[in-house]
Amino acid sequence: MIFSECMRGVSRLLVTLTATLLLTLSATAAATTLKIATLAPDGTSWMKMMRQGAGEISQRTGGRVKLKFYPGGVMGNTGSVLQKMRIGQLQGGAFTGTELSTVYPDAQLYSMPLVFRSYEEVDYVRQRMDDTLIKGLAGHDMVVLGISNGGFAYIMSEKPLRTIDELRRQKVWMPEGDVLTGAMFESLGVSPIPLPVADVYTGLQTGLLDTVAGIPTGVIAFQWYTSVTCLTDVPVMFLTGMLAIDSKAFGRIKADDQEIVREVMGAVFRKLDAVNRADNESARTALLNEGIEFIKPDTAAQDNWENIARQGHEKMVRRARFTPALVH
Repeated sequence: MIFSECMRGVSRLLVTLTATLLLTLSATAAATTLKIATLAPDGTSWMKMMRQGAGEISQRTGGRVKLKFYPGGVMGNTGSVLQKMRIGQLQGGAFTGTELSTVYPDAQLYSMPLVFRSYEEVDYVRQRMDDTLIKGLAGHDMVVLGISNGGFAYIMSEKPLRTIDELRRQKVWMPEGDVLTGAMFESLGVSPIPLPVADVYTGLQTGLLDTVAGIPTGVIAFQWYTSVTCLTDVPVMFLTGMLAIDSKAFGRIKADDQEIVREVMGAVFRKLDAVNRADNESARTALLNEGIEFIKPDTAAQDNWENIARQGHEKMVRRARFTPALVH
């Protein structure tokens, strides 16, 4: 009798343990880890806030969704990251609009050269255009979890540059594969040197390059400022950052958890807009403190830059394959 009761107790315990194990295995099997690559160096505001968002997502989904980041370009350039996304080695990436233009040309729309002069102008356009770009990328199997202000890019050089004629005599970097910037330089009569972002620092140190363009935080993060002495204080273009996930990978997440991911990362990107602006202003001050000379062209010179950019406007739209209705 006692033996029978003991055996029944053992059986109930085994059933309970088996059920618990099966539930645990089921939860583990249902968990999704989104592996995301970015060129952004570790320790930047971008990476800190991305990781905070990832922690909140993991907590709110009970560990069913996790985001793992690979910063600093360890997964290669944009082409490598997109290829790794296609084969499932990565599920997403943090890209600039320029980098995503190979997937969806209009992703680069905000970077039309010498179009925006202030954040107020950017905000006005973004309120009306962000959703259009997100839907456009969705049509190319990309789920965009957020768009953030990267900031205004400025030309930095070894020698003071006030005029286009001076720029034409420099060894100017152009992001590899960036047809929009290529069209701009062609309009300006500049013959640029195309290189991946990861090779710019070496290019500056070896003398292959002497002129680059970038946002202040990026110039500091990538250490480019150590090889230049001047910043031409004219915003040549506006850069944005986008967190894009392969739609098939995102579709494997259950609907309720997808909403949590969208909600959390949406909030992160809204904060990033303000943080990036403040960081870029601080970076400008830091560059001044490092002895970088800020060169302000006179009104006539700046007008000349903008007039030549406008003259090349149609060429840029055509080369970049923008949707005409979105430009005009």
